[in-house]
Amino acid sequence: MASVNVERTEDGFVARNDRGARVAIGGGEEEGVFTPVELLLAAVGGCNIVTVEPLTAQRGHRLMRLAMTVEASKIEPTLLGPVTITYDVQLPEDDPKADEIYRAVAHRVHERHCTVSRSLEKGTEVRVVLPE
Repeated sequence: MASVNVERTEDGFVARNDRGARVAIGGGEEEGVFTPVELLLAAVGGCNIVTVEPLTAQRGHRLMRLAMTVEASKIEPTLLGPVTITYDVQLPEDDPKADEIYRAVAHRVHERHCTVSRSLEKGTEVRVVLPE
């Protein structure tokens, strides 16, 4: 099971995991914080990139550069439209198969391996539990 704790602190809002990592969260006006929507986009990008990189390298095709931009626009005040992942890749010049392998891996990761992308596409239910 995955779990994070999100709470209001004296400095604003923060999310923490059990491994000691923390992310500052805000409404978009504050410096140095992510908005919840930006965190969602980062989760999509992070899930894809941390899976594409090792799978491409395991196949013997280490990319010189691997980055991405993840974007979405609101189609309603509280609803995002499609999320778009745009890869920024530099292929090794001496590896003619690297492009083919990277593309195949990136598509497979999105379609079958990235929990975040798959959950968004399948419409994972969100349950709210309020204490009694």
